[in-house]
Amino acid sequence: MTHSITKTKVEDTAVNPKTVAEPKAAGEEKEAMKIVYPGFELVDSMDVLPGAGAFREGSKVFSKILGIAKTRGSVVSVTPLSGVYNPQVRDYVVGEVTDVGFSNWSVDIGGPYDSVMSTNDVREFVERNGDLTKYYAIGDVIMCVVTGVTPTKFINVGTKDPKARKLIGGLLAHITPSKVPRLIGKQGSMIGMIKDKTKCFITVGQNGRIWIKGDFETVAAKAIKKVDEWSTQSGLTDKIDALLDTEIKKLPKKSQGDINE
Repeated sequence: MTHSITKTKVEDTAVNPKTVAEPKAAGEEKEAMKIVYPGFELVDSMDVLPGAGAFREGSKVFSKILGIAKTRGSVVSVTPLSGVYNPQVRDYVVGEVTDVGFSNWSVDIGGPYDSVMSTNDVREFVERNGDLTKYYAIGDVIMCVVTGVTPTKFINVGTKDPKARKLIGGLLAHITPSKVPRLIGKQGSMIGMIKDKTKCFITVGQNGRIWIKGDFETVAAKAIKKVDEWSTQSGLTDKIDALLDTEIKKLPKKSQGDINE
């Protein structure tokens, strides 16, 4: 079941820190914004190691893919500009229940492979041979955690983690999974600004699904989509800041008053 904006609820930002770190120095930030293509020469040095999306030939390191080059320390890597979500164990993801079996639920997390949540992987005590729809029904949106990825890409998810929960009401927006770090921003600056200006609670899944809850959800959703579209542009924070101010000014006067209270 696929849709770009769906009704659901949000509590707070919950993303595994391993995927959201941003370059700390100005030089690193500039390097992170360089768009490269397959075969692009990233560096000519034996002192630099090829990371994800890169390979070495002799002393030179080249890009394997179309993406954004990043240099951190002595490692250069390339993050893809687009593509489906590649699940990793301990990722926090937003998923939708698509089927209910006798002992498990099928959950769509936006990846290329099926994901399953068994009765042993949920927080609730599930009665043996009980009706599983009492706990999670088709169409339910949940915050869950990837608990297992097999070599054949069979994915297990669960809700035992304290941050995992069923999501009710609100809006669900989608962005390119590789752009999640850009949405979070350095030390949470970008997502924090969007939350503060729209007075929304926002949870970001590492699969690129964003859960929004508040009185001005559509403004937050529009800003988030623009982060996705403008992710390679310089001065992105200022542009999103201006966009938020413009969209909020379009609201009825009473709504503007509410958002500033």
